[in-house]
Amino acid sequence: MFYIRNLEESEFEFFKDMLYESIHIPNNKPSKENLLNLPQIKKYYEGWGRNGDNALIAINNNNQKMGAVWYRLFDELNKGYGYVDHDTPELGIAVSKNARGMGVGTLLMNKIIQKALEDGFKSLSLSVDLDNENAVHIYNKLGFKEIGVSGTSITMVFRVYE
Repeated sequence: MFYIRNLEESEFEFFKDMLYESIHIPNNKPSKENLLNLPQIKKYYEGWGRNGDNALIAINNNNQKMGAVWYRLFDELNKGYGYVDHDTPELGIAVSKNARGMGVGTLLMNKIIQKALEDGFKSLSLSVDLDNENAVHIYNKLGFKEIGVSGTSITMVFRVYE
């Protein structure tokens, strides 16, 4: 059994671990420190807690953190990989290796979509690697639609109100 709750301030390092895991680089992935300090990645966590930031974590029965999902707003001057517009938060998700295939990711996605609705957002976007077929399949099942391809990534959008 898994429980979903808000990320606590003291769990920010876990959030960064999950951000690192969410970056799909199958071979020769740089270290966490090197990758997360790149300017195009740093924007996903630097100054966390601003308006439009939200993160949830999955906990198992033993109170172990099993995954996280989050969203953050960007704008025209500071676009994320899955940027659509300044009113659409960009979503990220990762599940711990030992919890994959157990439904944690789907549970996290459903909860963050619910949270976005509660927060008044009309859509969520994400960027996913073309080669990450499992993730693309799950996003399609959840109602995300492909709106474009940029380099090796697909940009997908979920419309909360349709």
